[in-house]
Amino acid sequence: MSTVKKVKGFKKSKAGTYLQIGTSLFGAVSVIKQLRTARSESDRLKLVDAVVGATAIVTGVALLVRDLRRLDSGDVLAD
Repeated sequence: MSTVKKVKGFKKSKAGTYLQIGTSLFGAVSVIKQLRTARSESDRLKLVDAVVGATAIVTGVALLVRDLRRLDSGDVLAD
């Protein structure tokens, strides 16, 4: 099995999905710092940027949790 196939297989595994969730949540630390800075400086543009970033993280984690549930059920093609 080639290295590329192994990596692709890991991405679709439970461990890979948990790793992706953890990585996404680690990115939330940066967004929290952005939110605090924007609020303390009363900078609306920075605040909007941080909120959009937080929304992207929440959406990404929700998609990964859905994939994790599909892996648990064994049905990868279900909606």
